[in-house]
Amino acid sequence: MIFAVFGGDKRQARLAAQLKSDGHTVRAFAMEGAELPAEVIHFSEITRGAVSDADCVILPLPASVKRGYLNAPMAAEDHCIGEVFGAMLPGQIACAGITNDYMRSLAELQCVQLFDYYTREELLAINAVATAEGAIGILLQETDAALWQSRILILGWGRLGHALAPRLQAFGARVSVSARNPGDIAWISAGGFEPLDTRRLESRLGGFDILINTIPSLVLTADRLRELRPSALVIDLAS
Repeated sequence: MIFAVFGGDKRQARLAAQLKSDGHTVRAFAMEGAELPAEVIHFSEITRGAVSDADCVILPLPASVKRGYLNAPMAAEDHCIGEVFGAMLPGQIACAGITNDYMRSLAELQCVQLFDYYTREELLAINAVATAEGAIGILLQETDAALWQSRILILGWGRLGHALAPRLQAFGARVSVSARNPGDIAWISAGGFEPLDTRRLESRLGGFDILINTIPSLVLTADRLRELRPSALVIDLAS
């Protein structure tokens, strides 16, 4: 098969290398700064001739970090998302992480089949584990004290909260988790963690050494942040 791989970070470069190792033809676009096998074909321009015969076009996660532009930190220059879809033919398949209305409208205009792979539960679960491990790495690097017996509050009981809580508890930390849903609060308690109501955190935040936010909305308001002890470490994983 022929894969056209666009932009992204080291994950996208690793994907391109793996596809080539599996015996596929791989064309890389907007990845000038990536270390790729010599057999991967690099293109400095996005042209229909180089894209239109690809069996699958793969955009990064996230596909775009600012509206209208491809997420391509390793590219020599910026590229519009429209360039990618404009080079595709009707019926072609494009896979992207975290699509938006603009990308979906471009795909519809070009009659391209667009799939958002970041809606797949198996990927979301694995990504939550990787993010949790990365967060723990930051904690170990940024804190002088041991995690053992540290008071840690995780804001949110989604996939990331599920992945973080038991791993931090395994370090001997005293883990609390906040949620809104009564069912989630019950499961937090059943898991051996202290449950807190996200809507009623006032007067509780000053007792924690570390706060980890996984909720993609404003939870740590200015008033709540003022409650924290000066030495507290705050990590936002939802931004």
